[in-house]
Amino acid sequence: MKLSAIDGFAHDLRPETKESVYKSTKKTHEARTKLLFDHFPNANRLRELAGEIKQHVIENLDTYLPKVEEKLKANGVQVHWAATAEEANQAVLDIMRRRQATKMVKAKTMVSEETELAHFLEKNGVECLETDLGEFIVQIDHDHPSHIVRPIIHKSRREVAVSFEKNGLGAYNDEPEVITRRARQFLRGKYFEADVGLTGANFIVAESGRLVLVTNEGNSRFSLAATRCHIAMVGIEKILPRDQDLGLLLNLLARSATAQQLTVYTEFIKGPRSPQQPDGPDEMHVIFVDNGRIDVLASECRDILRCIRCGACLNVCPVYRQASGHAYRSVYPGPVGAVLSPLLAKEKFPELADLPKASSLCGACQEVCPVNIPIPDLLLRLRDKNKREHGPSAGTPPMGAWSLLASQPAAWKAALLMGGAINFAPRALVPAPVRAWQDHRTLPPWRGGAFRKWMREHEAGKKS
Repeated sequence: MKLSAIDGFAHDLRPETKESVYKSTKKTHEARTKLLFDHFPNANRLRELAGEIKQHVIENLDTYLPKVEEKLKANGVQVHWAATAEEANQAVLDIMRRRQATKMVKAKTMVSEETELAHFLEKNGVECLETDLGEFIVQIDHDHPSHIVRPIIHKSRREVAVSFEKNGLGAYNDEPEVITRRARQFLRGKYFEADVGLTGANFIVAESGRLVLVTNEGNSRFSLAATRCHIAMVGIEKILPRDQDLGLLLNLLARSATAQQLTVYTEFIKGPRSPQQPDGPDEMHVIFVDNGRIDVLASECRDILRCIRCGACLNVCPVYRQASGHAYRSVYPGPVGAVLSPLLAKEKFPELADLPKASSLCGACQEVCPVNIPIPDLLLRLRDKNKREHGPSAGTPPMGAWSLLASQPAAWKAALLMGGAINFAPRALVPAPVRAWQDHRTLPPWRGGAFRKWMREHEAGKKS
């Protein structure tokens, strides 16, 4: 991909899609900011504390992973380890085959998006149905999610109504209530038919071995209520040390993701149902998935493993708002994806190395991150990594002369006086690297003034 891949995608994006993404992200970001700081005047300190807790975990995974495995087993959970996406998918299939299971209902989980679990199971004769409304719509459309929390942020309700009609879910009707009711009616029967329910986990607590799920639709509860087997696919970084840490992380997660004080459904799952419980799975499996995370842990960008998948950085990012999630060409879009995707897909790093450059480095992503990930710093480290390993990007001129010029005040002032001439120079006289660079970049119209002149006059006025 060229450096301008995301620019090109944004340029070609339909105006209605761009408007939908912009309005939705802006509204959520503004509501998140008000709710967070209205309730917690010291919210930034809470973000720092949450970041310290998560950083402590990822720096000590060698201690916490055995500890959480021990607690899970004591709770009656069967624990599996998967180094790759293929191993994780195969572990799920093996569990289902042992149970002679052929139907699965699946709650929203980003790690299963990474491994492309649904496609894998379908190829192996297993019906795997997404039960989150957004993910369900993406599935029947053979599409991909474009937001971590709102998978169909790029779709209008009219497009959804067309999809439902095409898939036999009722005549065209774009009323949200009708769409939701039809999805519920279709999914209810699927819950009862399913053999296995699959979820992810927002957190797993090392102290108690409890798995924590947060949803707003209740689909994870439905997925587990009637099925006899629960499988959870969980990234190895999802651990929290203590139950009391949930008080902090759950408050920050809900506010950051959907501007709620708490999500509608917050579930604490300790293991398979006990003999005293009337409903729930008799068997529970947790599959801990690496899929590149150990490599990220060994890198200078390990801080990204703090991420709790809230999507707040997407909602505030000016690049994401203009380009939407599909422009990132990976499971994780936005600022977090610009860091995480090239690291997890190590073999695709050259192909995805333009993602860290799709940022103005404004720092808004770090300001809203509930675990205070220094995303701008990580983006710069990945830019440097790409340059060291693969050289400068095509069309990027050498910057050594620029660095020398910008560090010499006298030379810089002279260059400013002469700089306007380049706008009128014949294209043939512009150096080739500069022409290539300009081909992919357009400066906005000049709306400024003579700042240095104003500053001299301002200083002279102060002295007089």
